[in-house]
Amino acid sequence: MLVRQRRQAPPSAPVPTARVGTPARCAALACVGTLLFASATPADTIHASFPTPQLDRWMYPFNATPGTRPVISTFGSTPGAPEFDSRDGQFVMAFATGAQVPSGLGATSYTVTAARVTIEYANDLVVAYDPTQDSWRAFVAASDPEFVADSDTGQPIELFGCGFRSGFNATNFLENSSYSVPPNPMAPGVRTAFAASFDSSGALVDVSNSPRQRFDPLAFGIGKIDSLAAGSLVPINTPMHFDLDVSHASIQQYLREALDRGRMFFVATSLTFVEQQGGSFPAFYAKEHSLVPFGLAHPAKLELTVVTGTCASADINCDGLVNGFDLSAVLSNWGAPGSGDINGDGITDGFDLSAVLSGWSG
Repeated sequence: MLVRQRRQAPPSAPVPTARVGTPARCAALACVGTLLFASATPADTIHASFPTPQLDRWMYPFNATPGTRPVISTFGSTPGAPEFDSRDGQFVMAFATGAQVPSGLGATSYTVTAARVTIEYANDLVVAYDPTQDSWRAFVAASDPEFVADSDTGQPIELFGCGFRSGFNATNFLENSSYSVPPNPMAPGVRTAFAASFDSSGALVDVSNSPRQRFDPLAFGIGKIDSLAAGSLVPINTPMHFDLDVSHASIQQYLREALDRGRMFFVATSLTFVEQQGGSFPAFYAKEHSLVPFGLAHPAKLELTVVTGTCASADINCDGLVNGFDLSAVLSNWGAPGSGDINGDGITDGFDLSAVLSGWSG
């Protein structure tokens, strides 16, 4: 369902002169003043819901039926083993957003104020619910000097963005696209679509081998089950949701670019411990499952609240206020480009912080 709510600019507001992300055309200090007092034009708030993905794919080296499997599982590989990716079974999904959120407006014309992805368990009482991110140290070999045993029961399901290689991108990747290209399709780091997040410089990087590379990646969201206590076994048909961290500047920029494109990709993964050719791991319904048409099972779902149009430049999330959200966006994006770069000079710095503090409205 699509709902639009129009918010009018305050009657006393001056005529707008710039919008979020507009490149600076003046000296840095003067440009801050120009952008600071740019006021909001009318903006649309769109509440969009996508109950079925355009694409859902089990991204796994041994998947002989890409795009047609009824159930998609996530799991890791043997801790410390050099073969395969550490996040071996990945759940790739894409949503066509253009029918509800108009595409092609320019990335800076979108601000996502809320985003939730929901997936549903297709196996019964197989895995324990873990709502917290685990350290990479739990997923290296037990003989490794930096190994630290997992302190809680289970392993979390983590949601990331999607990266591409070997000529694929968010426009041309399909459910049945090649998993990898020769010469070694089973090696680590060769899958054509992969779980990706942002490094400290704001670059999108492959996180499929985060334990092997010894870092904890920025998750877009950690899977939560409101009705279940941590450590409990998850019943079949239980929905798990991911509330995306839309306050993080790099994640916000990823979502903006996807909306401008009209196609939004995510990847759900876990480092669930498995044995070669065995083990217990989480499984989720794909849109191809025979129960889905009857409403007895549900595929991945995306819900978004998006503001389109231009707003006061320091009002990064376009909610009519310059407040803690906007300050957080600047601080979390410090030293990098993105939504925190209010004056559009390519870096989030003191000028942008000054714009937020000077325009503070609580």
